[in-house]
Amino acid sequence: MVNKTLTYWGPSFEEDVININVGGLRRRLSSSALSKFPNTRLGRLLSCDSEESILQLCDDYDVSAREFYFDRNPGFFLYVLHFYQTGKLHVMEELCVFSFCQEIEYWGINEFFLDSCCSYRYHERKLESRHHNWDEESEVSSVDTSPDEISDINHDLLRYSTLRCGSVRKRLWLTMENPGYSIPSKLFSFVSISVVLVSIATMCIHSMPEYQEVDENGNVLDEPILHKLEYFCISWFTFEVSSRLLLSPSPRKFFKHPLNLIDIVSVLPFYFTLVVDLTVGSDSELGNLGKVVQVFRLMRIFRVLKLARHSTGLRSLGATLKHSYREVGILLLYLAVGVSVFSGVAYTAEKEEDVGFDTIPACWWWGTVSMTTVGYGDVVPVTVAGKLAASGCILGGILVVALPITIIFNKFSHFYRKQKALEAAVRNSGKKDAKDVESISSRDRDSEALSESSMGRGSPDRRGLTPGSHHTP
Repeated sequence: MVNKTLTYWGPSFEEDVININVGGLRRRLSSSALSKFPNTRLGRLLSCDSEESILQLCDDYDVSAREFYFDRNPGFFLYVLHFYQTGKLHVMEELCVFSFCQEIEYWGINEFFLDSCCSYRYHERKLESRHHNWDEESEVSSVDTSPDEISDINHDLLRYSTLRCGSVRKRLWLTMENPGYSIPSKLFSFVSISVVLVSIATMCIHSMPEYQEVDENGNVLDEPILHKLEYFCISWFTFEVSSRLLLSPSPRKFFKHPLNLIDIVSVLPFYFTLVVDLTVGSDSELGNLGKVVQVFRLMRIFRVLKLARHSTGLRSLGATLKHSYREVGILLLYLAVGVSVFSGVAYTAEKEEDVGFDTIPACWWWGTVSMTTVGYGDVVPVTVAGKLAASGCILGGILVVALPITIIFNKFSHFYRKQKALEAAVRNSGKKDAKDVESISSRDRDSEALSESSMGRGSPDRRGLTPGSHHTP
């Protein structure tokens, strides 16, 4: 409703009143009250000298009626009126802090005009919102920002439709990958966990002297039963890795998955040492290479990480550590600073006592043990100054270690729920495919029955109406 016959403000306009219509709420304001706040939206109306400048400040206007229209919240406009009358702004409790900020920014009112009764509450709510947003941004930035994993799983499952024996390979792959997919998958998971535990127990028992055999040259031999168990476990692990590789929808993704890399690492040391023993000889004949072989044998302890494939908690813990590098880095920084400071203090106080604080690097061990609240007791201060430094080191360590615990725990809860959602999505996708197969087969049976019934109904007519025959009433 723009009045095209625009007449701009007269000489006595500043002494008159104007009408403000906000969302149907109509109020009158004096020009003198608006002129006290010339930087606000309504105050800037007094300095407008063209139609374009007026429309930049309001949605519509009528100069003849001296009325300006604003499509804003009429409830908040009552607080704006109170501001022009008293010069103080109050917080509207019905609005969240962001909406309130947007409203006062629109009307051109600075938050410094907030009255003392509302200023503290407003800034406190604004600070809480900023902290909440910072936590969300930190979580989003530290969490993997790749496409939704559920969509990735569905995309991988769709690949089986283009592969040979796709439905069978898909069911076998889901059975091996998701322990909760079906009863066979639970049995497979149980067997796999049992083999991992047997392998770890075999390795531990082999280190006990009473289960070791020594040949005439003094070389340690494997006990026959343990040796057979080791071959059985390796055969099972090899079967797992090869089966997953053959059934995987994408071999390239297979070698990028951390759990698959753990499976490969768990079997490679055995084959490496086997090839070395068959081609070169025993460890005693290899020299330094024999030590490398022994290191590879010790890598069998990584088989315990295979349990992460069958445990949602272990997978969530790994994802938490992977995406909490900022918090872990801050923790290590605090520990490094504390160890350096308290080690220097302890060295200064105890260097004359000959109790193990001879050098600052030697004090680093004491500082690390104390700040992490382990406290071996192998090195202890004896002077009063040293004991005070040790007390400060222990208390500081408790505070430093406790700081990032809450953030890491929240991320662990987030990833645990995420892993549960992924497992549920895989199970639901399998059930959906089964239902689709049943519906397709039922539709095929219905269509066959319908065609047979239609042929049965149509056969007498076709026999009665042969070519050349005529129907007579």
